[in-house]
Amino acid sequence: MFEGLNMGNLGQMIGQMQEKAQQMQSEAEKLSYTAKSGGGLISATVNGKGEVVDLSIDDSLLEDKDALQILLIGAVNEAIGMAEAGKRDAAMQMMGDLSAMAPKNG
Repeated sequence: MFEGLNMGNLGQMIGQMQEKAQQMQSEAEKLSYTAKSGGGLISATVNGKGEVVDLSIDDSLLEDKDALQILLIGAVNEAIGMAEAGKRDAAMQMMGDLSAMAPKNG
C-alpha cells in the first residue's frame, strides 16, 4: 500500500498540505456568493465563511411580510449553499493537487 512512498518526505508533504489548506481557506474567505429570489426582488450575498454580508430588498415587498420572509429565507439559504459548494470544490481541488504530489508507481 505504501510502496514507493519515501517516509523521509512525509513530513514535508504534510507541511505542504497544511500550507495549501491555509492558503485555500484564505482565498475562499475573500469570495462572495450572491443569490436572488422573487425574480430579483431580493438578493443575498454571503462571503466564503458563510456569513451574510449584504441583503437587498425591493421596496415593494415591505408591505407583504409573509412574502418577504419566504423570499429572504430562500435567497439566504441559496447563497449559503453556494458558499458551501465553493468550499467543497476547493477541497476537491486540493485533493487533486495532493495526488499530483504523491510519488508515481510504475
